[in-house]
Amino acid sequence: MIAKLKSLKNHQGFMKYFKNTSWLFGEKILRMIVGLFVGIWVARYLGPEQFGLFSYAQSFVGLFTAIATLGLDGIVIRELVKDASRRDELIGTAFWLKVMGAFGVLIILAIAVNFTSNDTFTNSLVFIIASATIFQSFNVIDFYFQSKVLSRFVVFANIISLLISSIVKIALILNDAPLIAFAYVIVFDSFVLACGFIYFYIKNNSTFKIQHLKFKREIAVSLLKDSWPLILSSIVVSVYMRIDQVMIKELLDNEAVGQYAAAVRLSEVWYFIPMVIASSLFPSIVNAKKHSKELYFRRLQKLYDLMVWMAIAIAVPMTFLSDWIVEFLYGEQYNQAGSVLMLHIWAGVFVFIGVAFSQYLVAEN
Repeated sequence: MIAKLKSLKNHQGFMKYFKNTSWLFGEKILRMIVGLFVGIWVARYLGPEQFGLFSYAQSFVGLFTAIATLGLDGIVIRELVKDASRRDELIGTAFWLKVMGAFGVLIILAIAVNFTSNDTFTNSLVFIIASATIFQSFNVIDFYFQSKVLSRFVVFANIISLLISSIVKIALILNDAPLIAFAYVIVFDSFVLACGFIYFYIKNNSTFKIQHLKFKREIAVSLLKDSWPLILSSIVVSVYMRIDQVMIKELLDNEAVGQYAAAVRLSEVWYFIPMVIASSLFPSIVNAKKHSKELYFRRLQKLYDLMVWMAIAIAVPMTFLSDWIVEFLYGEQYNQAGSVLMLHIWAGVFVFIGVAFSQYLVAEN
């Protein structure tokens, strides 16, 4: 065993992906701890009713944000891994496609709110939160760093954004800020993250010139030709992930949404694990496919096995400790959330598998 560990330590490829995954895991664990702490503080401060309204607005926006991504994430990374010389034209085209997608989301939301029973204040929350999707277009820079297995720069940007956002939220709580102020923080968070991405991208590309990031129609058509099934898939997944809170608001009330959202936050906080593993290992899976079919399938199988057992290891203890965890973190006012968490945590098993399977689908085009 010791000899095997030493051989892995000296294996350049393994250490490259191990360090990359470690950076991502470190950032996500920090985000989980800080985000959970601040998120619970916000939930306690707002109470079930206002927290439910805030969660509803985020979920309603979430139904449509998949349109803004255009299913490009894995496709652009794949193309960058295949041919790094096309970096500027791929990133430039993907950026402008995402900007158009973001404005498309705002237009669709303007139509969709007319079919709800929302009041003016709720619709204001929805549009403030939705405007963050414009700044999320700069996430294309993340694709470049993922393709180069250089996620530490993405981690730096995310940590800066997380810390600034958390400080602002705490300041709002201490100053008895209204609910709408927390909606503006979501936009501010996206803006800070976008600035971080731009800074690290320019810093790590001495040959970078902004005029190179042009929109190329033929590349856009090629990307969308590959990504349209992923757009449909992302929309369906977004509806699956968000429709529950929208339905609870329409059928019951804001407080019921707050109780449910509190449990879901604790359940979904683990979903960063498959995303980190998959995004870090995806370049190695694409490279394996180019060299050896046997190696390619062996890596995929190991990825599936890892995902399933990690999900079960999380779900079992959370099932038995759900009531205690909710009461300890949220307090008595969220006493209905424990039973929701007990069931919802098992969705993670299928989410973990789904993330792994999506890597195979993208690799196979």
